[in-house]
This record gives sequence, C-alpha cells and structure tokens, in this order.
Amino acid sequence: MSYTHIDIDPVPEESLSSLLDRRAQEAPDTTFLQFKEQKYSLREINESVNRLGNYLLAQGVKPGDRVAVMLPNHPDHILTLFALAKVKAVRIPVNIHLKGAALKHVFESLRPVAMIADAAYSTNLDDVSVSLPITFWRGNADDSFAFENYKQYEAASPGVDIGPDDILALTPSSGTTGAPKGVLKSDRTLRAGPQAILRLTQPDPGDVFLLWESLHHGAGVAVVISALIGGTTLAMLERFSASRFWDDAKRYGATHIHYLGTVVPMLLKQPPKTSDREHSVKIAWGGGCPPHLWDDFSKRFGVEMREGYGLSEMITFVTVNPDGPKGSVGKPLDYFDIQLLDDNGDPVKEGQSGEIAIKARVPGLAFLGYFENPEAEHSSRRGDWFCTGDLGRQDSDGFYYYAGRKKDMLRRRGINISAWEVERVFAEHPQVEETALVGVPSDIGEDELKLFIRPKSGSSIDPLLLIKWSESRLPYFQVPSYIEFIDAFPKTATQRIQKKELSLDTHQAWSLEKSGYKIGK
Repeated sequence: MSYTHIDIDPVPEESLSSLLDRRAQEAPDTTFLQFKEQKYSLREINESVNRLGNYLLAQGVKPGDRVAVMLPNHPDHILTLFALAKVKAVRIPVNIHLKGAALKHVFESLRPVAMIADAAYSTNLDDVSVSLPITFWRGNADDSFAFENYKQYEAASPGVDIGPDDILALTPSSGTTGAPKGVLKSDRTLRAGPQAILRLTQPDPGDVFLLWESLHHGAGVAVVISALIGGTTLAMLERFSASRFWDDAKRYGATHIHYLGTVVPMLLKQPPKTSDREHSVKIAWGGGCPPHLWDDFSKRFGVEMREGYGLSEMITFVTVNPDGPKGSVGKPLDYFDIQLLDDNGDPVKEGQSGEIAIKARVPGLAFLGYFENPEAEHSSRRGDWFCTGDLGRQDSDGFYYYAGRKKDMLRRRGINISAWEVERVFAEHPQVEETALVGVPSDIGEDELKLFIRPKSGSSIDPLLLIKWSESRLPYFQVPSYIEFIDAFPKTATQRIQKKELSLDTHQAWSLEKSGYKIGK
C-alpha cells in the first residue's frame, strides 16, 4: 500500500502576540482587513489590539483568566481575539445564537471570570442569569466597562510573556458523546491550524480570503490567523448569504472562498446566472463537500476544489487534499499519523470503514484535553491515539475518505450539535417522558433533526405548540425539523436508547416545513 504524509512547514515558536507585532513592524501599511467600505492596515490592527489589551489588564483581567466572548462578526471581534492572546487570557468563544440551557451550560461548565459581549445579547444572558464581576459591553457607552473605552489606552504592547504551549482558548466541542466540553487550545495549536490552511490553499501574499464564518467557530478564527501568517487579506462579511455570496466575492476581489458542507449545495441551489464565473476566486476549500457535487460546483463557478479533514480536538486540518482524487480528504499532514480502527480497536482492512484515530508526530500538537473533564478526556483516548468518533476509509493509494459519524453528535448548517443538549431541553417539557434526537438525510448534504418523543402517560402533545415552546429555549439551528411520537424506545440491557434502531424515515413524521411555521433567528 502506498502511504505518504503531506509535507508542511514546521510550526514556528513565535507566539501570536510576537507574530502580530513583527508583521505590523515589517508591513505596517499592508491591508489586513476590509469590512464594508473600511480598510484596516496591520499597524492599525496592532495598535488597537494593544490598546484593548492594556484596557483589559487595567480593568482587572489577569493572564490565565477565562474570558467569554459573545460578539458578532465585526472587526471588534478580531481585535478581541488578538488582544486576549496578547494578555495570555483564555478565550471562551460563545455562539451568539445560543440561549436557554445551551447558553447556561457554557458558563456553568467553563466558568469564565470575565466576559466581552455585545449589548444586543444582554437579554439572552439575563434569561440564564449570567452575571460576571468583569463584563465589557460592546455598544453600551453608558456602562463603566464599555468595550469602546479601550481607545483611550496606550498603543504600546502589553508586554505579557507568552510561551508556545500556554493555553489561550477553550473551544466548546461535543467531542465523541454528550454535552459540549471545552477543548484546551494552546498558542501553538492555534497557529498550527492556519499553517494547514496555507498548505491546502497555497495563497500568494495579497490574495483575498472571503471571511464569512462566525468567529465563535474555530474555522473562522483559523482563517484570521492564517492571514497574519501568510500575508493574505481578509474580506469580512457580517454573515453568510447564499444569494449575495458571489456578489460579495466579486466586490472584494476574493481569490479564495471557504466552505463547510452545506455551503456548496446551498450555492448550487441559487438560480444560475450568466455572471456565475465573473469573479476572481481561484480556489474553494473546506470540508464536507458532498462528493457528487464536487464537479458540479467546480464547473459552474470555475473554481478548483480542495478538501481536508479536521476537528476541534486537534487542529483545523489533520489531512489535506491539494491535488488528489475528487471526494477525498487527502492524506495526513506531517504533523500527524492516522489509523482506522474497528470496534475492538484493531486496524480495519483497506477499503473498509473504521473510526478515525489520530496521533501527533510533533510535540505540542496532540489532543491537549478537555477543561476539568478527565472522564471524557480518558474515554476519547486509546493510548497516544485520539479516537475522533468519525468514520473514514482509505484507498490503495493511501488517500482517505470521510465516511460519516460514529458519535452521537450531529452537524447542521455547518455547526456541530450535541444531541444531548436538545434532548435535555425537550425532556423538561411537562408532557414529555423520554426523547431521542437523530440526524436524518438532508438535500443539502448535512443533517436535518428528527426528534423522537415518548409522551407521559395520558398526555397528548401538539407538535407545533411543542416547537413554539422550544423556540425560546434553543438556538434556531437546534430546533428539530421532524417529530415522531413513540410508545417505547428500543433499549440495551443497561437501559440506553438504541438510536440505531430508530427509523430515519420522515414521511410519517410531523414536519416543520409542511406546517408552514417559520423559526425566527
């Protein structure tokens, strides 16, 4: 069997903080970011980052403090992630759409001591009683800790000493099972993912990356850092819009676009235009493109497709496919080794599906663990190998192909969803006895959510009223599309619901789409 790794540059020892200082000194007038009509140079970014870092320190944020960040896509979010890195605080990204139990869980499990949040989300935070001693409100000038006060502080570097293996973030991840957990991210791992992006995309300095990903998502942060390392420019959007996507790409002169699984089919579903190829994009890169759409997307929009595989517990990409067969996620970077294992932990035969297990070949790039969750951390390891809960297969030339999920975690709208989170909310309904959430096939390539419910004895539940009840307790992307009632769940001897025995058919289930009701965002 032919088996090789993909060569990649070593991860430099230079910290994010030092990297930003150096780049701003070397190319101060280079445009790092464009947002709407405003352009920001490296010098402007670095000075604002330093001012914000000094403000945070002056108001009591200390190196090592955990700081929750709940901000929209805006240059202020980029300043925040770099400023926290410069003062060696531990960033906890919070999905801006979270509310109710899911939002409360982030704060209860990761226990931040400070928060930087947009005032627009204050109601959601109040609803789950989030109150921290240090909260910087963006967009509330009357608050004594107003985010915007940073502009009054010195532009000199905060001067905090940072090592490559210092922990700088806790990235929420569902892991292989259960509730979301905080993945430990070091300065080194935060820089390794962007190195992988640059290896996959091979941009030239000055190329333009369209940045539409929410910055509470690790992929978005990695794109930002890759621009700092690789000398590319970011064209930042407030949000993803399928109907405006190519117009935005053309307006900003984007040369590279990133996709997650649903983006490709969503763009293909847009009405064809004679201008579909009138743009500067050379490369579309990402993960989760449905293999049967690879050629359709490439031919319609005139772009080269490049795919990879990664996960929150490691780095943005563990494997990359810059020039291999269509539909493949490629081969592992020099940073990692990969095995495909059966349920007994033994390697599977060529062509068979097995659980993807990953081992770092470079010190410091292994799975670093979950925040204060040794049980979940232990269950995900098999010696030096991290067991991903994802399935893959390998061909005779050593190329890997993603083959679905083994874990009880779903993916919808490009976002990982813990089934446990959704089930826990519906289980709180007074007429619900038991619940189970499964993913069912979607015409856009990822999961739609189907919820099975066993009502309490004598109860009759109106599905639409139940969905409306859940809206104030769940983010929009966690609201199920289908509901099916069940008299009894199939269970193991230990009384665990056997989800593999539940039907994925949706024809007989109640459908949100057919009800005509629209979920608000």
